[in-house]
Amino acid sequence: MINLSRDPIFPKGEKVVSKSFIGDAWLQMLAPGDYIFNCPMYNVTFEPGARNNWHKHPGGQILLVTDGKGFYQEEGKPARLIQAGDVIRIYPGVKHWHGATVNSQLAHVGITTNPQKGDVEWLEPVTDEEYNNCFTD
Repeated sequence: MINLSRDPIFPKGEKVVSKSFIGDAWLQMLAPGDYIFNCPMYNVTFEPGARNNWHKHPGGQILLVTDGKGFYQEEGKPARLIQAGDVIRIYPGVKHWHGATVNSQLAHVGITTNPQKGDVEWLEPVTDEEYNNCFTD
């Protein structure tokens, strides 16, 4: 198991208590969106095996992976391994999910783009079968 042996870049924040996540995850708001800087940014840390549900962002999203390893998957496409240093651009309205591998934490900065287009739309959970298929591709 990969362990974050150094201090994380950003604080883990508060534990996420939501039906939109499977496993343990933490959220720390870094920069709330406002009328000047209309680009909310937040740090999300997933424990090994944790993931969020399928979801869509009406205005898109950017993920800056800061630590660990995980998966990112768009509907109808195979999951891809993501790791520290990766930048994932998620186009508006694309159904997707992301989370940690079973052997590593995953930390990323999420940036909500075009937030005026609406809030995230949370959908069904990523099933264990869908998640476990990530390891066979």
